[in-house]
Formats: sequence, C-alpha cells, structure tokens
Amino acid sequence: MSARTMSRATEGFSAMTRVLRLMRDRSRFKGGLLHNAPPLACVCAHAHARTPTQNHCSEAMPAAKTPSRIQVKQSGVHGRGVYAVAPIAAGEKVIEYKGERIDWEEAERRHPHDPSDPNHTFYFQLESGLTIDALYGGNDARWINHSCAPNCETEEIQGRVWIKALRDLQPGEELFYDYRLVLDARYTPKLKRAYQCLCGAPNCRGTMLAPKR
Repeated sequence: MSARTMSRATEGFSAMTRVLRLMRDRSRFKGGLLHNAPPLACVCAHAHARTPTQNHCSEAMPAAKTPSRIQVKQSGVHGRGVYAVAPIAAGEKVIEYKGERIDWEEAERRHPHDPSDPNHTFYFQLESGLTIDALYGGNDARWINHSCAPNCETEEIQGRVWIKALRDLQPGEELFYDYRLVLDARYTPKLKRAYQCLCGAPNCRGTMLAPKR
C-alpha cells in the first residue's frame, strides 16, 4: 500500500480530511494504506467476508496460491501484525491485498467503518478508478503495519495489488510498508497526531502522512 494519489489527485471524501488515497509512481504504490494511493482498506478493522460480485471483488479473480510463509499475531508496534514464518527473498510477492472492489462514491458512503475512529478507514485505489475495501473479503494483508523504514512495498500488477519484499526477510520478522497517507488538508500538528507513527525507526517521520510536495 504505498501509492498515495494517482496521477492526479489525492482525496475525494466530502470531509477531505478523513479519507486517504495512496500515491502512485510509475504503477508502484509509494505509500500507505487506507489511507493511501492505490487502494487501501482499513487495516485496523475486522474483515467480514461476504459473497463478492464478479465485477467488484478481487476474490472473484483467479488468485495465485500463497504459501504459508506468513502469520498474523500481536504486533509490538500496533495491534495485530503480519510476520514471516519462512524465508522470503527480496522482490518476491508475499501476499495479494484483497477486498471488495467498489467505486469512490460507494467508498465515501461507507466511510467511516468505525464512527468512533474515523481516521482509520483505509482504502486502496486502483488505476482503473475502483477502490479496494478490505473490510469485506479482505485477507491477512490488511494487518500489515506501517513503518517509515519498510521491508515491503505495494505494487499494482494487472489490476491486482501485491505486497512485495524489498529485501530478504527472515522468519520472525514483522512485515511493514510505508503507508504514506495523503490528505488535501493542511498538515497541522493535530492532524499529524491523528495519524501518529509509532514505528520507532531512526528515520521515523512521526506520522503516517506522506510529506507534502
């Protein structure tokens, strides 16, 4: 989940400060999740699977078999996290980011997933304009946490979003990618705190928001 804005813009929710899109750079996502430019879905919410439609849900698409090289468990950074349980080589696809595919109007209608925590509803937006909502039909990819020093990245390949290893990963390592959330609103101290980063990396920005260009 990394791209934040597509070739053009960033956010589209009526509140303009609540929902994020990932920015995209040459078909690669450069930033975050739910917030963030290819489509990101809510990584913090439990997924409630439902029957997907052939046109809108990635579950309806042929999916590559994903070996059991990862597992979800409690994270030392935030909530649940995804960990490698077997070696994963740099450049390998770790897992596909799945969820129901919806248009932006529907994404706006659904926002927020949790009214008590409106800043944690994330969607991934695809180059086609559709948005992935991992709350429905999502998989373990939705639990991958943010880090300012990521060991993974997101990439859209033929309309599917993959989490790929940036370097060799060893069993026991938690997987991270840089959410690089993008908002149209001015980045005030209060807004940055709303998207606070707790990754603890030496180069930590202190926020999951992408730097303003």
